[in-house]
Amino acid sequence: MALTKLQSGSDLYRPEMDDVERASRDEIVALQTKRLAWSLKHAYDNVAHYHRAFDAHGVHPSEFRELSDLARFPFTSKTDLREHYPFGMFAVPREQLVRVHASSGTTGKPIVVGYTRADIATWSQVMARSIRAAGGRSGMIIHNAYGYGLFTGGLGVHYGAEELGCTVVPISGGMTERQVQLINDFRPDIITVTPSYMLAILDEFKRQKLDPRQSSLKLGIFGAEPWTNAMRAEIEDAFDMDATDIYGLSEVIGPGVAQECLETKDGLHIWEDHFYPEVIDPDTGAVLPDGEIGELVFTSLTKEAFPVVRYRTRDLTRLLPGTARPGMRRMEKVTGRSDDMIILRGVNLFPTQIEEILLATEWCGGHFILELTREGRMDELTIFAEARPESWDGSGLADHADRISTHIKNTIGITAKVQVVAPDTLERSLGKAKRLRDKRSKD
Repeated sequence: MALTKLQSGSDLYRPEMDDVERASRDEIVALQTKRLAWSLKHAYDNVAHYHRAFDAHGVHPSEFRELSDLARFPFTSKTDLREHYPFGMFAVPREQLVRVHASSGTTGKPIVVGYTRADIATWSQVMARSIRAAGGRSGMIIHNAYGYGLFTGGLGVHYGAEELGCTVVPISGGMTERQVQLINDFRPDIITVTPSYMLAILDEFKRQKLDPRQSSLKLGIFGAEPWTNAMRAEIEDAFDMDATDIYGLSEVIGPGVAQECLETKDGLHIWEDHFYPEVIDPDTGAVLPDGEIGELVFTSLTKEAFPVVRYRTRDLTRLLPGTARPGMRRMEKVTGRSDDMIILRGVNLFPTQIEEILLATEWCGGHFILELTREGRMDELTIFAEARPESWDGSGLADHADRISTHIKNTIGITAKVQVVAPDTLERSLGKAKRLRDKRSKD
């Protein structure tokens, strides 16, 4: 389905693009080259980690002349960010920060990112651009159901929507019954939310015997987790709306790194005037040509507080030529990960986080399995943890399981059922431990 409620004329849905969105590929490359030279020097001069890493790699920012030279610079990983917790990767004095956010990391060690006033302005601009690309307009009402707080989703959308001139309903996540009530009462034009939670909202419409196709929603901007075109089709048909994909991550800026355009719905245009993408072979680190699938890597071009150089996202995709914005390359929908990260209801989770929590107990010997299932619309996580023989009570250590479940909720931000099992009952692996059983439907 395409352009249903906005189908009265192309002038009604085509965004009013910024000049840079109309720029040619050559103009974008020239801008990137200039901004990359500044960003590399900024990182080297102001972040001790990058100074050491560049020197160890035998490369200096002054040697950067053209975009292909970036391949000579070292990568940045999540481990680098965690090792410099909390403020060691900032390129400005802490007093110049106007905001910090944090994403889930190992227990007690989230990845902390920061923003100057200029960074917030940039973030607001790329998010406003993303909302426009999805069909949003000044004066529209946005029902923002992304989570507010340390995660970047809710506030990232919020500031961008205000920058565009929209009216924001900052409802955040949860309270599904109230979500439906406010959609019916406030009559928003746009909803921003994870796609899996949008399906939960759909179920609540049906539970209340309301026709979602009669709702006011015209546009949906969905992200923070992988979703298929089949899910897009279900949402669009159910709500008689247009659904587009958004991409971002806290380490790069938050939501608003790339956005699918309403006109084409053919992959996400990367806002390349602020974020330079590469796709690499995840095993060798070699840069791959456009069109080949590999791991997505980003270098920031304009960030002041928290520049990142060749940050390995671990997301698998490929780069394609621009269409709706010809000068801006597209990234295909993310097809998977090059690591073991799980995305559960928009929250990033690594098995090592669970391992660290379990190994801090006296009763768990370290053997565990994460089992993902789909109950109705929502993904569910059950953690099967094996008890030590001396701790096993024969019935499941219910109090210990409840405490671990609460601790995971409070530290990582996800709801998980913990089931303690008898000693020597979980399958053992001969090689690398297999921690994940994914029993979700792949349809």
